[in-house]
Amino acid sequence: MFQIFVGARYKFMARRKIAYVISSVLMLASIGFLVAQGGPKESIDFTGGSLLYVGFNQAVPVEQVRSAAAAAGMDGAEVQMAEQGTQAIIHFRNEEAGEAAGSAAQGAQSPFDRFQAQLGGVESTLLSQETVGAKVGEELEQKAAMAILWSLALILIYIAWRFTRVSFGLGAVMALFHDIVITLGIMSFMGVEISLTVVAAFLTIGGYSINDTIIVFDRIRENFGLAKRMPFDEVIDRSGNQTLSRTIITGMTTLLAVLALYILGGVVIHDFALAMLLGIIIGTYSSIFVASALALDISNWWTRRKVARQTAAAAKAKSKKSKAVTA
Repeated sequence: MFQIFVGARYKFMARRKIAYVISSVLMLASIGFLVAQGGPKESIDFTGGSLLYVGFNQAVPVEQVRSAAAAAGMDGAEVQMAEQGTQAIIHFRNEEAGEAAGSAAQGAQSPFDRFQAQLGGVESTLLSQETVGAKVGEELEQKAAMAILWSLALILIYIAWRFTRVSFGLGAVMALFHDIVITLGIMSFMGVEISLTVVAAFLTIGGYSINDTIIVFDRIRENFGLAKRMPFDEVIDRSGNQTLSRTIITGMTTLLAVLALYILGGVVIHDFALAMLLGIIIGTYSSIFVASALALDISNWWTRRKVARQTAAAAKAKSKKSKAVTA
């Protein structure tokens, strides 16, 4: 296999506290921002409403699009421009589910027709339209949350069984939670709406990140069997160095493919590609610095706890024996 880190001897575990500080700052900032704004910015997939993708024959100022949307009765419409002002995404909430679709079915003027009439001399084309009722959006939100929670639970069970170490499963799931929270925080800070497409990206990030983590854990298990007398942290460092080239090369090639989607894929998959970009970067970092470090510290804590219980049990037995001799 092609390698770019031949003979690497980086001491990852010796610097894991630095990684903990960086990760803690990013997670606290993400959680703090989400709490401050009352949660992530949800798309119509979860809140209900209509979304219009509109194309123009020329670049149009965002102020003109907002004015036309307001005049067309799209109260509180949110406008996002794309393709250098020649496309717009108009998001507005209906007072009752399916209002836009119902109006069109009854022959009334559709929201797009009203919007087009307010644009003046600018020609526009409806590229696509989505309408979701509030009740459906609420159900989708619950199902999306359950999909993420179930994926984390099943990953924990699988890794704990696969590597016969609960510390590995906990480390992997905590690192995965770390990746999703930070990605969600950054996207919310950038004002990106969380849609079902973005949730799909989160699940994809989870699959990518956990696959990378399992590669490292598998090498740790192999090295642990070959060098049983070597300290656990040194085994993790050796394994991390041996898989470093694979981790970086895989991350870079995947990143280039997703970057092409982000730049050339258009508005429809823009948010998905952005979530994937952030997730790959954060996931690669966590695979190297976070997952294995958490597995090490959880294992060390469990070992210390076990030794402490054995010591306490031995002391208790010795005390009972001394009392029996004295009696």
